[in-house]
Amino acid sequence: MTGRVVHFELPIDESQRARAFYTQVFGWELTPWPDAPEYVMAATGPTSGEGFINGGLVPRGETVGGAPVVVIDVEDIDATLARVEAQGGRPLREKQAVGDMGFAAYFEDSEGNVVGLWQTASDA
Repeated sequence: MTGRVVHFELPIDESQRARAFYTQVFGWELTPWPDAPEYVMAATGPTSGEGFINGGLVPRGETVGGAPVVVIDVEDIDATLARVEAQGGRPLREKQAVGDMGFAAYFEDSEGNVVGLWQTASDA
């Protein structure tokens, strides 16, 4: 199903401090991404269960917009970015591959919020 929030990104300034915070406060399982250890995957619940949205802790300088971002699942990033522009938004980061899992892009909505897009590789 598309159009649902499937991921989040939280900007951080100090990885160890942020990891300790989210582990102690919420019990999240935090794991550095193998290809980019500065990006920390955040598992908020069982990966096999539904109803959990997992995300990542991202160094603040590498985030788009510098604020927390929600990521929405879409069938076609390129078509979605065209609709974003037609409705008054603007692309911020074009479609890029994320390993062999899928593709990501970012846009600014009509209200100035930064939003991420995700397209699963099997949908490409």
